[in-house]
Amino acid sequence: MPYNRYFPDFLFQISIQAMIVNFNGALLSSDQFNLSLNNRGFKFGDSVFDTLKADRFTCFFLEDHYFRLMASMRMLRMEIPMNFSPGFFKDQIIETLKANKLEGLSRIRFSVFRSGGGYYLPDSNEIDFLVEATALEKRTYVDYEIELYKDFQIISGLLSSIKTNNKILQVLGSVYAKENGYHNCLLLNERKQVVEACNANLFIVKEGLIRTPAIGDGCVNGIIRKKVVELVSRMPGLRLEESAINPMDLLQSDEVFLTNCIMDIQSVNTFRKKQYVNGLTDKIREKFRLLVEEQLS
Repeated sequence: MPYNRYFPDFLFQISIQAMIVNFNGALLSSDQFNLSLNNRGFKFGDSVFDTLKADRFTCFFLEDHYFRLMASMRMLRMEIPMNFSPGFFKDQIIETLKANKLEGLSRIRFSVFRSGGGYYLPDSNEIDFLVEATALEKRTYVDYEIELYKDFQIISGLLSSIKTNNKILQVLGSVYAKENGYHNCLLLNERKQVVEACNANLFIVKEGLIRTPAIGDGCVNGIIRKKVVELVSRMPGLRLEESAINPMDLLQSDEVFLTNCIMDIQSVNTFRKKQYVNGLTDKIREKFRLLVEEQLS
């Protein structure tokens, strides 16, 4: 469709691989799905999203994801529809998975954006939602190497803990990692504290003490982070602290690992000249694997 500057509702085609998407409960082919240029997620990043993993039509930790998404919507003053229950959330995801014939390991993105127009002040607080699902290939990294990304910083506080469409810092950190041959980068806040990786929460281990940045430091309120905190609290002989981490702590740690809902628990092998040897991380990963298997049973 040619550009027409006199047509304010001009639509553009989303360039994604053909699949079935779920827009407000309607299943549509992605090559037929159009997004208005008035879309506030596109124009202002006025959107939140959640990423889930599924296998055999089972979404792992679905209720945790649901309540995190609802909390994010409330924080952004979005109007939550009365029918937006955990059952509704699950049904929309399962319908999308089945429409795409994704019975195996799958990645789901559930996006919510404020509908209507407006500028910084929205015309409405009502919402639209979009569900996307794709097949997921499991990757194994033999030597996972990380580095600090220091060009820009995360601003500490609760707003940084939710997953909005404003993720340009994570994009830049990921580009930096790729350009310099790293698997991932760690991001800093304005106090020069290490907050998280570009796409994952951070844990460090030293002599049986496991530390992870506090939510108030600016890290995403990760679901797998939450599950690991719960698991460690039940493992005898281990201690866990949610406390500030600085770059020197990384060099003095025995182990470092990252968590997110796609890779679950990823051991870090190298940070600069520091080499880590997994031990405790493997034990935590095994406990977590049993927790996932319970979801499938």
